[in-house]
Amino acid sequence: MFDIAWSEFMLVGAVALVVIGPKDLPKAMRTVGQAIGKIRRMASEFQGQFNDAMREAELHDLKKQVEDVGGSVSSSLNTDFKPIEMPASAGLDDAALKEAEAKLAAIPAPEPLPPVEISPADMAAPVEPSPETKPKRARKSAPAETAAEPAPPSEPAPAKAPRKRKTAVAEPGEGSAA
Repeated sequence: MFDIAWSEFMLVGAVALVVIGPKDLPKAMRTVGQAIGKIRRMASEFQGQFNDAMREAELHDLKKQVEDVGGSVSSSLNTDFKPIEMPASAGLDDAALKEAEAKLAAIPAPEPLPPVEISPADMAAPVEPSPETKPKRARKSAPAETAAEPAPPSEPAPAKAPRKRKTAVAEPGEGSAA
């Protein structure tokens, strides 16, 4: 920002340490920091006000453009407006309309569908799989079993025993001294 090198910054710090003194240097740095903070806040407020003014100017220009377009549209509507008229041959006459209504009235209404009732017993019954679906894969047999004698698919596979956790035992003299 100010294009100050580290060597120049160190020189300024050394001079400030000699001139101000080591006791008053923290207080002076705090005061300088607060002043810089105030200057930054003032700059951001100015920038915000400037941006608001720019938005208002853009909004004013946009409003003027909309009014110009609205004026041109209203001036074009003030001319003699003549809607397109349908030719008489394209419209339906009363006799054809009454004939169509009579045909619609002669068509029978569709019959309502019968109500469907589902009993709780139907919900509990298992659904038989269709022959098109694939059967589930059988689990691999345990290593103790031979390949010639696979377990029947209706019996569940034996559950594995849970693994035992190893507990860490602290040696005397390690960890916390109790």
